[in-house]
Amino acid sequence: MTGTPEHPALDRAHALALDWLASLDERRVPPSATPEQVAASLGADLPQGPTAPEDVVDLLARACEPGLTAMPSGRFFGFVIGGTHPAALAADWLVSAWDQNAGLRSLTPAHTAVEEITEAWLLDLLGLPGESAVGFVTGGTMANFTCLAAGRDEVLRRAGWDVASRGLVGSPGVRVVVGAERHDTVDLALRYLGLGLPEPVAVDDQGRLDPAALRSALEDHDGRPLVVVLQAGNVHSGAFDPFAEAIAVAHEHGAWVHVDGAFGLFAGASRAHRHLVDGVAAADSWATDAHKTLNVPYDCGLAIVRSRPALRAAMGMHGDYLIHDEAGEPFDKVPEISRRGRAFTVWAVLRALGRDGVADLVDGLCDRAAELARGIGAIEGAEVLNDVDFTQVCAAFGDDERTRTVVAGVLADGTAWMSGSRWHDRAVLRVSVSNWSTSGTDVERSLAALRAVAAG
Repeated sequence: MTGTPEHPALDRAHALALDWLASLDERRVPPSATPEQVAASLGADLPQGPTAPEDVVDLLARACEPGLTAMPSGRFFGFVIGGTHPAALAADWLVSAWDQNAGLRSLTPAHTAVEEITEAWLLDLLGLPGESAVGFVTGGTMANFTCLAAGRDEVLRRAGWDVASRGLVGSPGVRVVVGAERHDTVDLALRYLGLGLPEPVAVDDQGRLDPAALRSALEDHDGRPLVVVLQAGNVHSGAFDPFAEAIAVAHEHGAWVHVDGAFGLFAGASRAHRHLVDGVAAADSWATDAHKTLNVPYDCGLAIVRSRPALRAAMGMHGDYLIHDEAGEPFDKVPEISRRGRAFTVWAVLRALGRDGVADLVDGLCDRAAELARGIGAIEGAEVLNDVDFTQVCAAFGDDERTRTVVAGVLADGTAWMSGSRWHDRAVLRVSVSNWSTSGTDVERSLAALRAVAAG
């Protein structure tokens, strides 16, 4: 067996991938097999001898297909998960075939060029400062981690403490202030960074941070360096913090301001919803996840930091065996040295859509969310609990028991995936519209299933 690709396996994988995509319109959205059933089909024992690659691909597809959730379907409304745009999917196949380690500028000039172009396009589309650096990381959690690492190190540096050489033990510490309804991954990133639990301040009924509460909290200051975390897109309501006022308050007190915009930061590329991020460009860092609103494949978060030196100080490294370029290295902006060519897929979807297409994508997701909210609100006994300003809808169907029954019924029906959550101490049906392919027909089919379950 040679080290070259086995074309029968690639041809088979291509055919199976097209079969999967063709099945999405009619298949049930939830999976039909348990992990144990999939494992039994795969077989638990490692074979003694080799298996032809095309047979491996066949076995994988046959065994796993019943255990797949139709997440790329236009009727998947769980979590905040986009589908994959065709241009991005095709580019991702090339990423795996090209097999480029995208850490070094001179080693992978193709990816370096694409990354630099894509960085400029993203900053322009999102209305962020053109001098900012964009690191392509694994997802929203690591985007928050990367930005907050830069913020942590910078505010401690201003206080005369160098984290890179001295670590955190004995430092003045960092006080992190957040809205009470921030996403849990913010706390996770802070935990990874050794900063512990943040200090929450009050929010309104949609989860928007209260600038007066922020001011009050910051005026009661113990002298530690400050980081303030704001939010573009509450995971339940879709609400956005009042950036202009909150950032001004935070900067008055010398804070580094980070914005967790996992899905909402792309409102900046919209025509109808750009006002939701008014003032956001005054922050110091921003995190988003391209596999959400932008609809590229997984493993593609975006860590955006205004100060390139601050990001490089937090993330950069040197190894004598590496080939260094005076212009800087892609790995200076991310926590990894080895990484796949993530910028290829982002470039592909931006190039395919263009400026107007990205705006239409964002506005279309918002329109579908509004249609779903109107349809849910018309169901007897249903109540939409949030202001549907962006792509999220939360609803209840009476008491918690009844709402949980409706959620379970929708999932059992299989037409659509609408999952449950808890918000404002109530059980809710939570709908997130994130897929580029969600159509009016998908909305009506999903609403019809929900109406039938709620009437049962």
